[in-house]
Amino acid sequence: MDIMMPGMDGYETIHAIRATPKFRRLPILALTAKAMKGDREKCLDAGASDYLAKPVNVEQLLSALRMWLHR
Repeated sequence: MDIMMPGMDGYETIHAIRATPKFRRLPILALTAKAMKGDREKCLDAGASDYLAKPVNVEQLLSALRMWLHR
């Protein structure tokens, strides 16, 4: 989930997804250029399963995807 999207940002989108009961356990990885102190917690509080900062390390992304898809 890109956090900085036009119109509906990632936080709002995560909330909307989590509001649907069948998607409450869907893994959502927050992906953002916002890497300031507290941004990780804000993403997780919004309902993201994990947080990755841009620029994305491909190995880190693949590792996170593997971990969350096996749960």
